[in-house]
Amino acid sequence: EADPYRPPFVNPGPGDERIAYALERRRALGGSLPERRNDPAPIKLPADSAYATVKKGSGQQQIASTMAWVRLFKDLMRDKEFAPHVVPIIPDEARTFGLDSFFPTIKIYSPHGQTYTPVDHELMLAYRESKTGQIIHVGINEAGSMAAFQAAGSAYATHRIQMVPIYIFYSMFGFQRTGDSMWAAADQLARGFLLGATAGRTTLAGEGTQHMDGHSHILAATNPAIRSYDPAYAYEIAHIMQHGLETMYGENPEDVIFYITLYNEPMVQPAEPEGIDAEGIRKGIYLLKEGSSEGVGDDAPRAQLLASGVGVPWALEAQELLKKDWGVVADVWSVTSWNELRRDGLEADEHNFLHPDEEKRVPFVTQRLEGRPGPFVATSDYMRLVQDQIAQWVPGDFYSLGGDGFGFSDTRAAARRFFHIDGPSMVVRTLQALAAKGAVDAAAPGEAAAKYRLLDVTAGASGVAGGDA
Repeated sequence: EADPYRPPFVNPGPGDERIAYALERRRALGGSLPERRNDPAPIKLPADSAYATVKKGSGQQQIASTMAWVRLFKDLMRDKEFAPHVVPIIPDEARTFGLDSFFPTIKIYSPHGQTYTPVDHELMLAYRESKTGQIIHVGINEAGSMAAFQAAGSAYATHRIQMVPIYIFYSMFGFQRTGDSMWAAADQLARGFLLGATAGRTTLAGEGTQHMDGHSHILAATNPAIRSYDPAYAYEIAHIMQHGLETMYGENPEDVIFYITLYNEPMVQPAEPEGIDAEGIRKGIYLLKEGSSEGVGDDAPRAQLLASGVGVPWALEAQELLKKDWGVVADVWSVTSWNELRRDGLEADEHNFLHPDEEKRVPFVTQRLEGRPGPFVATSDYMRLVQDQIAQWVPGDFYSLGGDGFGFSDTRAAARRFFHIDGPSMVVRTLQALAAKGAVDAAAPGEAAAKYRLLDVTAGASGVAGGDA
């Protein structure tokens, strides 16, 4: 004690009960050094029948893709073997997302149980907390939510138990706010689903520009573990969710994370078309609606329209306008993942670069679009850089439209006209590309811009109003 800055330390020896207890507990916790115990018990995934109802569409009812996902989630949670492995993580807006129906069933986890009377206690779907609850609700706390995601997503290697974390959030408050935690989750080889709801630069109306996400897929592209999707319809979501579960929890699990953007704009969800290109949905692109030359002749100018998410109806609108007003036949492609198409293209390029003596690989997007006539015009509710990810592998002239810049506080239709990503904007861009090749009259683009009042935001009509989820 002569030197207060160097206090004595006492080691009572290995026979001391305190030392013995500490060593025994450390052994029980897995040893002195961290280790991955990657031999978890398998989990039984839901059967194909669990996805069948959502694939039938919504009939005449307009529902947003967020609500379509919630309907699918309810069906998946009916599987009594699979459901206990699911960890829903909802930091905020559970009612907005339509998830309040789970409060009275799987309940909100609290180590202390229900210790207060919630303000919504008179509602049928009131908050219900329980020591055995399944929903992780840490308040408006994205950092805490990501911590829960990391813990559940890596439980297969820390506790030999496969958990399926499903973290749903306003898409603007995901990668932008907690991107570092998402990188840490990837670094820990976590698995699970990230759902960016109320997505898009123009779709979440009325909540201010700070909520308008037009770039999360670009941020997601910087994380090598993220498999990023922007589906348009319920049946696409069903295929992507099943693909994600099989990829992360199937016979040969991969250490990846699926990011899916969902929207709050209501629309009629079509039934899955017969003979759907399921591989195309999983890999990133499929032909949604082929153009018809009926009424305009087989020698009509041709074009290819590419879109994702809520942008798909704009492409269908452009397809109709091009034929009706300008005699142009266009095919419409639903791009479920610009990011996955780019990943595939990069892998093909690397293989061809490093293995020149082997058979040359052709990127999936090139395979699907090869031989399709006319220019390729792409749009989405995201900045142009999202669409531009595939430009170098498109076998033809490629033009992109996008929501670059900050948001625009107005109606959805006006915002889409402001950014020039809507149906008429696709028409004008397509006509410009065709005119440059001499396929249509040089005056056609200007006439179209005037006809659709392209510079007037009040003339926009792409999209519908309403929809919380």
